[in-house]
Amino acid sequence: MKENKVHIGGQAVIEGVMMRNRSKIAIAVRQPNGGIAVEKKNFFSFSERFPILKWPVLRGMVAFVEALVLGVRSISASAEHALEEEEELKGWELPLTVAVSLAFGVGLFILLPTVLMNWLRQSGGPALLLNLGEGAIRLVIFLSYIFLISRWKEIGRVFQYHGAEHKAIACYEAGLPLTVDNTRPYSPLHRRCGTSFLLIVMVTSILLFSFFGWPGIWQRILIRLSLLPLVAGLSYEAIKFAGARDNLLTRLISQPGLWLQRMTTRKPADDQIEVAIQALQAVLQGDEGIAGEEVAPRVKVESMEDVFAQTEEKS
Repeated sequence: MKENKVHIGGQAVIEGVMMRNRSKIAIAVRQPNGGIAVEKKNFFSFSERFPILKWPVLRGMVAFVEALVLGVRSISASAEHALEEEEELKGWELPLTVAVSLAFGVGLFILLPTVLMNWLRQSGGPALLLNLGEGAIRLVIFLSYIFLISRWKEIGRVFQYHGAEHKAIACYEAGLPLTVDNTRPYSPLHRRCGTSFLLIVMVTSILLFSFFGWPGIWQRILIRLSLLPLVAGLSYEAIKFAGARDNLLTRLISQPGLWLQRMTTRKPADDQIEVAIQALQAVLQGDEGIAGEEVAPRVKVESMEDVFAQTEEKS
């Protein structure tokens, strides 16, 4: 059964879970009245329109940008249902939010470490050691950031849904019916998790940046920014390789990310597992038969637009 499984990815959102495959995304959110709102949207990757973007490394660059856009939009949609807000991000608000999020990440994890290392170094030193020192600062900032947000109570609920997402996908990949009882025993950790991807991005950046010496600070910043797409592409290939095989090498690649996931996942309650199952069932509908059962009152919400407004082009 496992060989025929549709590849599924996901993300925790506000009081819910987003699941996606190659053609659809589904967002399931626990509403204040106890029901589960399920919103489905068509999704057509840019790599489907431009086959060259399916090539190794290039596909990782595309996947990174699409994941960022989908993530922001999914969080906005979940807030509409969970917090009963009236407006989703529309028009210029979505690209602005994505740009601000990307700028924050680049500033905190790319620019700040190289500026700090430039300030900390005394009388120079081998370029390799300076680059490794910068990489160490980057890792410390990243791990500290994860630790600090994990102490936030509201983020803790998101991390519970993160665990529920992983459990539901693991149950599906094992070929079992999607029920709470079947899903509950599975681990909240998963090899293809975005947390693992971000850690691999950090390690890849350390290795790649070390090849470019230690020029002036503005040159270093420019080099690091220009290499970011390549870092994302290489990291994607690494996590894809590790997720598709089970051997000593892939376990070594995956293990640090699994350790880190112990900070970004929490044991979910049964009602949170229910939400993850609803999202997974919704994204699978039309692709294959789904073995499962209704687990909670459900309100189906049909989307009025496709994620990248490409429906007309595909039809």
